[in-house]
Amino acid sequence: MEEPRTREPTISTVPANKASWEDLESIFGRRGDPARCQCQWFKLAAREWRATPREARADALREQTRCGSPRATSTSGLVAYLDGEPAGWCAVEPRTAYPRLDGMRVPWAGRDEDKDDDGVWAVTCFVTRVGYRRRGVSAALAAAAVDYARSRGARAIEGYAMITEPGREITWGELYVGNRNVFADAGFAEVSHPSPRRVVMRIDFAAADA
Repeated sequence: MEEPRTREPTISTVPANKASWEDLESIFGRRGDPARCQCQWFKLAAREWRATPREARADALREQTRCGSPRATSTSGLVAYLDGEPAGWCAVEPRTAYPRLDGMRVPWAGRDEDKDDDGVWAVTCFVTRVGYRRRGVSAALAAAAVDYARSRGARAIEGYAMITEPGREITWGELYVGNRNVFADAGFAEVSHPSPRRVVMRIDFAAADA
């Protein structure tokens, strides 16, 4: 007797303003690093981040995403659904939307970049809901981020990925930036290696389209 085929899960993505706030809340959860951070790490200077309580961070994320406002002209990321259930988030905006990047080594070491270039977008954070991990959610979000940025006039898009090694445990506190393979599978190429475990992955759309 032939074994029944296992159906592949269906993953879809939408700009966060087309998702409900309740869906995004379910992805971030109520405990752990995502719930505490509310994707504000790159949005706030270090002192301001420490002084901002979790509730205020959540309020800021809700305002930035414009969840539940499908006619909004901008948002700060994408939401993924797996078989219709809210499953993941990634932050993607012009690089200038992330003030903390200015003072960090990872984006800039060994590169001659204009920090004020609004044409370069960045994917800074992934969150996969508990119970939905290792099912391709981050990969789908990375690919969708490329299309989203391109459709909004980005000249390039980049991410600041973690290098993962077999047998070496990585916590969400490190891997929220995404791993190198996820970016590579979405068409990003390594452009710099600012630390032993971090790489800058990037797509320049003009070159990619040539």
